[in-house]
Amino acid sequence: MRSEREHLLDILEAIERIEKYADEGKEVFEEDELIQTWIVHHITIIGEACRTLPDDFQSRHTNVPWADIVGMRNILVHHYFGIDKDAVWSVVENDLPELKLNIQAISKNL
Repeated sequence: MRSEREHLLDILEAIERIEKYADEGKEVFEEDELIQTWIVHHITIIGEACRTLPDDFQSRHTNVPWADIVGMRNILVHHYFGIDKDAVWSVVENDLPELKLNIQAISKNL
């Protein structure tokens, strides 16, 4: 069984991998299917890592919207042909920076 710290590191690694291509901007994301797939894949990894964190861990860190993250993972995994690119980009642009800061802070305290 993987530790909470390992799951948090998985989240941070996935965010860094997303940032690598998201830095090219929304227009490149919208035009490049490989970048879309890359980003969706890593958002899914983030959701899976969050999903596997114990409930008591999640309840101690209420500043992270765990259920929303897992919900996004579920949407991405189960709606292969109906993925909303604008919603994905919104996550990248609006949610990941704050998530990264929160996960870094939690990691430092473990």
